[in-house]
Amino acid sequence: MIDHFVVGGFYRVHTERGANENLNAPGMHFQPLAFAEPCNTPDCTKSPDANPNRFYAYGVIARLALLAAAREHAQSLNS
Repeated sequence: MIDHFVVGGFYRVHTERGANENLNAPGMHFQPLAFAEPCNTPDCTKSPDANPNRFYAYGVIARLALLAAAREHAQSLNS
């Protein structure tokens, strides 16, 4: 994120782990997630799992995580 704008992302990948196993283990790496088109707003003409809508949902989660981190930081300064 830059300011409150989502500019890209990544997937955590582990080629030696299964779909139901924890990927946070030695041997994992991050794969860049390239946005082919802007995902600032959902595209109501496409299905919910279409790339712009899926990436928009990822952006919502990223913005919520940023808000949570900012609140935790502010709370740590007041303690």
